[in-house]
Amino acid sequence: MPDFTFKKEEKLKSHILIEQMFQRKGQSFGLFPLRLIYLEMENTKNEFPIQFTLSVPKRAFSKAVDRNRIRRMIRETWRLNKHRLYEKLEDENRHFAFMVLYTAKEPFEYDKIEEAMKRMIKRFIKKELGRD
Repeated sequence: MPDFTFKKEEKLKSHILIEQMFQRKGQSFGLFPLRLIYLEMENTKNEFPIQFTLSVPKRAFSKAVDRNRIRRMIRETWRLNKHRLYEKLEDENRHFAFMVLYTAKEPFEYDKIEEAMKRMIKRFIKKELGRD
């Protein structure tokens, strides 16, 4: 049975890794309203194959309450759908850092965000792991 928790060890907090993602070392693709930036990590002691973080731009949503609501929805969609990716990464000894950016200028409903997250995970599996 999949684990639907989001543990502290799964959170990406390393400023160095996040910086490396944006300095042309990370790869990315977008599926509106989300954009995924990812980087393969080496020499990690973390038991989880993915470390995850997200960002909602202050420029698009000036009120913190709006940004926080979108963050909660994205985090929830990740928590409920990450098992699809973890199942594919079980056999391989690869670790990735994920950063999800919210690119829309207006807030979307949970269903639209969840659908984008599912498509994003599916596309990552196909692109990076070469599987369906």
